[in-house]
Amino acid sequence: MSELVIENLWKEYDSQIVLERISLTIASRSFVALVGPSGCGKSTFLRILLGQEQATRGKILVDGQPLPAEPGAERGVVFQQYSVFPHLTVLGNVLLGKEFSDAGIKAKLFGAAKRNAISEAKAMIEDVGLGGAEDKYPSQLSGGMRQRLALAQALMMKPKVLLLDEPFGALDPGIRADIHTLMKRLWNQTQMTIVMVTHDLREAFTLASRVIAFERPRDRPEEREGYGATITKDHEIWPPRVAGVASNYRPPGEGK
Repeated sequence: MSELVIENLWKEYDSQIVLERISLTIASRSFVALVGPSGCGKSTFLRILLGQEQATRGKILVDGQPLPAEPGAERGVVFQQYSVFPHLTVLGNVLLGKEFSDAGIKAKLFGAAKRNAISEAKAMIEDVGLGGAEDKYPSQLSGGMRQRLALAQALMMKPKVLLLDEPFGALDPGIRADIHTLMKRLWNQTQMTIVMVTHDLREAFTLASRVIAFERPRDRPEEREGYGATITKDHEIWPPRVAGVASNYRPPGEGK
């Protein structure tokens, strides 16, 4: 299970109100896309879900329990800028989280635990389409391959919630279409709830089961400090798009 409940969330920086009155429930295994103008607080909201920032007011629950204040293995994240370690190979990048999680402060596995972790990492690398690249370094990979690596790195920890912050914005259209296909497959094969920030409405309606718009209802210069962004639109995709259930729906133009 990975249900998120957000109740009357506000975020302020000194006198600047960024988010106000954010209340929504994100069902387990949903794929939610957050859209809206630049600067309306979408990425701030994602960082609050991750635990990188704290809400000024309000409550966030994960499966009925308060959201942990610090980032943890239950939440994976992929950013637009490739969040991988340049000095580690593909295999080393995917293994790293497992080593920190299972080996503690030593961050080093040995014996059977090491062999099992390597086997699991190689399976994940294969699953995201990087089979055969285990010994390559990020500098030797294309942009699309680096983003596949970032996904493998996040998914290796089996997060309940995967947070995506403009993860495909830097990719060219052909590579982005391939990554979209991969994301659909991964969402259908796992138990994750996914929350994605994107400026691309087509991407939002192609991937998500629900599209939520953040906007500032009052956005004149003199109002920006006193009023934050809130949810102005909330669209469930129709026919419903459910993880693990095939759908015949295609957005206009897709598949041509």
